[in-house]
Amino acid sequence: MPRPPSYDRETALTQAVGLFWHKGYHGSSMKQIEQALDMRPGSIYATFGSKDGLFSEVLARYAEQSGEDLAWHMAGYDNVLDGLQAFLVKIARNCSDPGCAPARACLIVKTLLESSNTNTELHQEAKTVLAAIEDAFTELLKTARKQGELAPATNCRRLARLIQGQIMGLRSMAERDLSAIELEHLGQDMAAILDAYRVRN
Repeated sequence: MPRPPSYDRETALTQAVGLFWHKGYHGSSMKQIEQALDMRPGSIYATFGSKDGLFSEVLARYAEQSGEDLAWHMAGYDNVLDGLQAFLVKIARNCSDPGCAPARACLIVKTLLESSNTNTELHQEAKTVLAAIEDAFTELLKTARKQGELAPATNCRRLARLIQGQIMGLRSMAERDLSAIELEHLGQDMAAILDAYRVRN
C-alpha cells in the first residue's frame, strides 16, 4: 500500500500532537486516533507502523516545535537573561489560556510519568527529549555568561536544570486551576530567581 503524500503525513502528525497532548498515550484509543487523523487503521499502520511509532514521531515533533518556539522567542532579545525571564512569564500566561487548559501539563512530562512502568522505550524517549531541552537552556546560559550577563563561576548546566524544574513545576501548579493573575505572579517569581545570577554593574 503506498504511503500518503507528505503533506497528509504532516497534517496527521499535527492532529496527533493535539490528541496525545490532551489525552496522553494510554488515554488515546485507536478509534480516537483514527478520528483525529481522519485516517483508516490500515493507513495509520502503513504510515507510522504502530501506535508506538506514531507516538514516537509525535514526541519528536513536539520537541521540535518547542525548540523552535524557544529560538523564535529568544531571537527578540539581545540580553539572554531578559529573554529567559520573559519566556518564563510567557509560559505562565499561556497556562491560563482557556484554549490550553486541558493540556497545560507538558506532553513530555506526561509521557515520562505515565510510561515509567508501562513502556520503557517511550520513557527513554521522553528522558532524551528533556535532556535536549536542558542542553538548549545550558547553551543559552553559556552565551549569557560569555556576554558578561552571568557571573563567571555560574554552573550553567545546574542553572539550566533549575529552570527546567521550575517550568515543570509551573505547569503542574496550573492544574490546580489557579487564576491568571496567580499564575502570572508565579511566573514572575520564577523569573526573578535569575536575578540572583546576574552580574551587577
